[in-house]
Amino acid sequence: MKYDELLKQGESRLQEAGILEAASDAWILFENVFHMNRSGFFMEKRTEIGKEEQPKALRYDQYIEERCRHKPVQYITGVWTFMGLEFEVNEHVLIPRFDTECLVEETVRIIRQFRRNGQEQEEIRVLDLCTGSGCIAVSIKKICTDCKIDMSASDISKNALDTARRNADRQNVEVDVIHSDLFEHIGSDSKFDVIVSNPPYIRTGDILSLMPEVRDFEPLTALDGDSDGLRFYRRIIEEGKAYLKIGGALLFEIGCDQGAEVRSLLEEQGYSEIQVLKDLAGLDRVITARKSGV
Repeated sequence: MKYDELLKQGESRLQEAGILEAASDAWILFENVFHMNRSGFFMEKRTEIGKEEQPKALRYDQYIEERCRHKPVQYITGVWTFMGLEFEVNEHVLIPRFDTECLVEETVRIIRQFRRNGQEQEEIRVLDLCTGSGCIAVSIKKICTDCKIDMSASDISKNALDTARRNADRQNVEVDVIHSDLFEHIGSDSKFDVIVSNPPYIRTGDILSLMPEVRDFEPLTALDGDSDGLRFYRRIIEEGKAYLKIGGALLFEIGCDQGAEVRSLLEEQGYSEIQVLKDLAGLDRVITARKSGV
């Protein structure tokens, strides 16, 4: 069998299994197994797969079979790109989404605003709650090389935290990883300039209607935000006041229909400068607020 025949066979099997992005997924798996980019494939596509490459061909066949069962590509390859950085992903953590890059970009903007406002000689303390793979915390630390950042990241899942530690090591950044149910094991005297979170926010009743790639493979505890999807927002907004400095920023990723509800929760707790920001699709995606000085 030739390389292009193997790739086409994989794509056809995915199409038959109802995989929407069959061509893209077949290529991602092919590239991961054979370490061949598009130009290399163009040169080699009509070449017979040699005996020494047969183990790779068998692994590709196995990967296609896993994808036919709707296992996400990211969990099959074990890596995914976020903010231009490669992260380890596995069944213990959510797969980083492109939408979440909006949250990172806004957090970086606010951190740099602190620096411009006279904190360039001080460490800017940042806490990432529900960190999962650590993609938010690690990306912020990696990007903000022009700022002194004391970065902490917490999660209730020890397996997720192990993944976050490995991702910090992979990107050669220092992140203090804390096993905690939100603020439970965050020091009571800790004060942060920025608290950022992409918490579980799917309504419990909506879980069963999610795509099988999400519903059947991604960790439920990282998805389920209770009956109204707002459980973790309520806790972080209320408890977070004790951990934010005056003027400190609180940032969330939100579901596209949750902007008004989360804004209301922030207003009830006395936060100020509340803004709902949209993603590239024009949907509500990020909400930011400040701890008032009164």
